[in-house]
Amino acid sequence: MGTGRARVAASILDADLANLAHEVRRVVKARADRIHLDVMDGHFVPNITFGATTIKALRRVTEIPFDAHLMISEPSRYVGGFLDAGCDSVTIHVEVEEPIEPTLRAIRAAGRAAGLCVKPATPIAALEPYSELLDIVMIMTVEPGFGGQTYMRDVAAKILPARDILRHKAVGGEVHVDGGVNRETAEHAGGLGADILVLGSALFTKGHDMAREIRLVKALADEGYQYQLNDGKPPIPRDNWVTFTRLPKTIARRFMDEIEVGGIPVLMLRGDGDINPDGVRDYDLLVPATAEMLTIDRHAAARGRYLAEAEAWRARVRAGGDPG
Repeated sequence: MGTGRARVAASILDADLANLAHEVRRVVKARADRIHLDVMDGHFVPNITFGATTIKALRRVTEIPFDAHLMISEPSRYVGGFLDAGCDSVTIHVEVEEPIEPTLRAIRAAGRAAGLCVKPATPIAALEPYSELLDIVMIMTVEPGFGGQTYMRDVAAKILPARDILRHKAVGGEVHVDGGVNRETAEHAGGLGADILVLGSALFTKGHDMAREIRLVKALADEGYQYQLNDGKPPIPRDNWVTFTRLPKTIARRFMDEIEVGGIPVLMLRGDGDINPDGVRDYDLLVPATAEMLTIDRHAAARGRYLAEAEAWRARVRAGGDPG
């Protein structure tokens, strides 16, 4: 959803908790990209919110992604419930006093994105031992527990080095910023490279146009990224895909598998070019526009070989050979 780089996750912490289904529908209508679910146990943080049962009920309301942020002392004990509830990602805190790796592995084994979050006082280096297991790094720019706090600009400086923690992810690693994000702070967070901006009180303040706030925050975050990190060039839209090559079906499938081994997703779609000698059009292999240069760096030589193989295959089929 949206045409730019930045994405908004709507935190329902400050929503009308007596009518959460309605609030989630409002957020979806306003074109938020995610629902951010702050789960608090009254022990790890000084507040209590809701649990997996509530999330499971909300899952019926919408299909957009659910990001669970577990601010609880024993995530290993409860993570299964949040996975069963339909959360698309689960982020726990690196400060918990229990083994972290088994919980991250359980999240990934369920096919969901695994994240680690750091409180304002925790250095980003605390995440390094778990980097290979992470899809998400979340930077808290307020002290966790309550909504409506002021964004800590000095703490937000951790957003930029957080990208290095996700260096193993060719595509799909996300840096989330959570706390005090609004139209006044979005440009700063975007200029540090935040992928997902968590908005709470900025959306649910009486009199605010929720859809307008989301549009403004995205635009300002993208502007910050453009001028601080991208040499003044507009960021590549996150949802754009580009054609990397066009090949006969069986050859295209082999090349797709080769590319995806390196963590770059590929869409294989029937193209609209000439019809091959076997009566079937070539298939396009599309990659995310944000990964186009990486795909070229890794696979340009292989693309040349596969294109040559395709020409040889066409010649053989025209001569009466088996299409294979």
